[in-house]
Amino acid sequence: MEALRDFILPPAKSTVASEVDALFWFVHLSSLVLTIGILVALAYFLYKYRRKSENDVTPVITHNNKLEVTWSVIPLIITLVVFGWGFQTYVTMTTPPDDAYEINVTAQKWLWNFTYENGARSTGELHVPADRPVKLIMSSNDVIHSFFVPDYRIKQDVVPGRYTETWFRVPEAGESIIFCTEYCGTGHSDMYGKVIVHEQGEFENWLASNQGGGSKPDDLAPAEWGEQLAQEQACATCHSADGSQMTGPTWQGLFGSNRQFTDGNSAEADENYLRTSILNPNDEIVEGYQPVMPSYQGQLNDEQINAIIEYIKTLN
Repeated sequence: MEALRDFILPPAKSTVASEVDALFWFVHLSSLVLTIGILVALAYFLYKYRRKSENDVTPVITHNNKLEVTWSVIPLIITLVVFGWGFQTYVTMTTPPDDAYEINVTAQKWLWNFTYENGARSTGELHVPADRPVKLIMSSNDVIHSFFVPDYRIKQDVVPGRYTETWFRVPEAGESIIFCTEYCGTGHSDMYGKVIVHEQGEFENWLASNQGGGSKPDDLAPAEWGEQLAQEQACATCHSADGSQMTGPTWQGLFGSNRQFTDGNSAEADENYLRTSILNPNDEIVEGYQPVMPSYQGQLNDEQINAIIEYIKTLN
């Protein structure tokens, strides 16, 4: 049974995963038993009531009260069990404990941003403490996304203009993958992240070391930090660094080039142009491309924007 579970389902790492899996197996195994029973009965009746000669006459069958009650009551009981069980699990999954650690999640094309209680931030990596309930308060900057961690058995839509919530508790340290399961555009399949579960002491250290919320590491030059930020912010989803064509214009040879816009105007790709493109990307659309880039207003501070611009300069 354990080998079959590991073959069909991802690892069950959260405290609620076992409840979801138990209901999953009950529904599927009871359905399997009923299916086998129906097939066996069908084969039996085909054999028993097969025509033995040309003179066989099908008897007139009216009804059987016991049989009719049986095949009505048994599915009804199973349905009520599934409903009650499922509702109890739903309540558990939607009612976070009062002492849950809260993290704000912001989704946008095509990345996940996380903000912690002490002001620390991370992109693409959700850092949480082990064996402590974690509550996610989620919103979207553009279109509908969906936050899904198969190992935890949690999935919650993230919509613009309102907050949605989910929670989980993971007993042991480890890592799991985050997927977006609501189609959100051309970069949808690349919109994944990672949950990193730390022991409590290690988590506190991580929070303390990232409290600056976007300051440049001392050991990195601005351009190097810009390259790192571009990777964290999933810029490579739409912009190549080698000249290849993607959803957005390539960054190779971008700085200092002349950009032709769909409205007939043009401009030199200097620092001001790059800054505007990051903060207000749909003000000026380059010919041949669609206005699909999200704004990074509020996602990147001035120091981070400057670092990304310095990185783009190195690609000439």
